[in-house]
Amino acid sequence: MPSVLFVCVHNAGRSQMAAGWLSHLAGDRVEVRSAGSAPAGQINPVAVEAMAEVGIDITAAQPKVLTVDAVEASDVVITMGCGDACPIFPGKRYEDWKLDDPAGQGIEAVRAIRDEIKARVEKLIFALV
Repeated sequence: MPSVLFVCVHNAGRSQMAAGWLSHLAGDRVEVRSAGSAPAGQINPVAVEAMAEVGIDITAAQPKVLTVDAVEASDVVITMGCGDACPIFPGKRYEDWKLDDPAGQGIEAVRAIRDEIKARVEKLIFALV
């Protein structure tokens, strides 16, 4: 089973929405992880609201610190603006998704980010399974 790690700075918005989409759309066909280079204290409530609008509950998710072990255990590492803080290992597939940061944004802006993430996750699933 392929494993995917989504990484952003705070692990509170983009990476949590991406993990929510991948878990929802791929089910048990893909192992899903997310982490942040400088994790926030909680998930962005506007990201939680935006995902709830499409029937995906990410309220139980907690921001996690990015570890070398998480990267080593993943087949695909998708970064979202964490820059040099993301460790690079040979043999891993890396993608960098340029996405706006939902931090401090209103629900309209976060919906657009959510929908962009869904489109990218759908393409990712097609490439993985």
